[in-house]
Amino acid sequence: MAEGEGAQIPRAQRGPRRKAAKVRGIFERPAGSDLWWIRYTAAGREHREKAGTRGMALLLLAKRKTEAIQGKKLPETLNRRAVSVRELLDGAAAYVREHYATVRMCAKTDQPATDSRYPALAAVLGDRPAAALTPLEIERALAKLATEREWSNATVNRHKAFLSLAYRIGAENGRVPHNPCRAVRQRREDNGRIRFLSREEEARLRAVIAADCPHHMPELDLALNTGLRQGNQYNLQWADVDFERRQLAVARAKNGHPHYAPLNQAAVDALLALRRQAGDSPWVIVNAAAGFGRYRGLPRRKPRNWFEPAAAKAGLPRFPWHCLRHTFASRLVMAGVDIRTVADLMGHRTLAMTMRYAHLAPQHRLDAVERLASFAAVPTGTRTGTGGFEGDGAAGAVTPQVVTVQ
Repeated sequence: MAEGEGAQIPRAQRGPRRKAAKVRGIFERPAGSDLWWIRYTAAGREHREKAGTRGMALLLLAKRKTEAIQGKKLPETLNRRAVSVRELLDGAAAYVREHYATVRMCAKTDQPATDSRYPALAAVLGDRPAAALTPLEIERALAKLATEREWSNATVNRHKAFLSLAYRIGAENGRVPHNPCRAVRQRREDNGRIRFLSREEEARLRAVIAADCPHHMPELDLALNTGLRQGNQYNLQWADVDFERRQLAVARAKNGHPHYAPLNQAAVDALLALRRQAGDSPWVIVNAAAGFGRYRGLPRRKPRNWFEPAAAKAGLPRFPWHCLRHTFASRLVMAGVDIRTVADLMGHRTLAMTMRYAHLAPQHRLDAVERLASFAAVPTGTRTGTGGFEGDGAAGAVTPQVVTVQ
């Protein structure tokens, strides 16, 4: 091939690139950034949209002109300010405060506290445009938080559920087009091991509480004998206590329904001790010790500041308050109480949650399999093809039938 015939000329040897012809309706902003916008008129109003490259701007402009000719309605969010993830989280937090009774209360302000899932999600995703967030970005953000904060799979799932609630409410109100959390996989949770107090562990825990903070002992007794959730117990008022009927009333439990907890004598004694501490306060559990300063006499909203140090000192690391609820259910099952009654005392709407404790009733399970003894009397002889038995002369012996496959 002769030189110059069909040969590629290096870009450096070519002349200056021809400047692209101006097209009405597209413009570059800022100049030299290669970021192009479109400008067009629809329904008597001028609209501007960011497109990206110049080629994308030409395509988008042609599309918008076609839609204007066809009379199609433009997207409702075209000129709307982008909604941030933080704004969606604010909506979810307000929804939780309104619809869930177990929301923690702030001891300082006596107002519903910020949902514990809110700060972490807001710190990582709060400033992102909500409509642009993808399932992959959500998965990576949750994985990052789980690694940095040593979250369990259950904690990751609870945060994902809160973010999904935020998007669901936003989609229902037209603030975002869809919920990307629906495409994020749920992490598998290990609920097989139930942590509860043994008699020896309880003795050690009581010894530490009696030595360091004896005024908190009634709170422990009430939890062990009622199985109330932490939020329900620490939000109790004396109007919820009926000493005559010996029961506590939780107006709205976690499942959204009222729950009534019967009171045994140990629970009644604990409430009488709390009554002496509370004085004229309408709240059952208040800050009674002198060390609470100006917060003395105000309702106490959580036991973390005294219970977790006491548990650690008693040799029970990573033993949260909720394990007292597990202890209540486990001891009922081990005492022979049937699962249906345990579910009712726990406030479970279905048996699925209560069945986690079923393996702790060995005698009940043993009694069930012992009933198979009624089928243990096996006739002597060999089963024939007609369903009868053919004796072999030996008492109690069974001769297996040989089947030949042709």
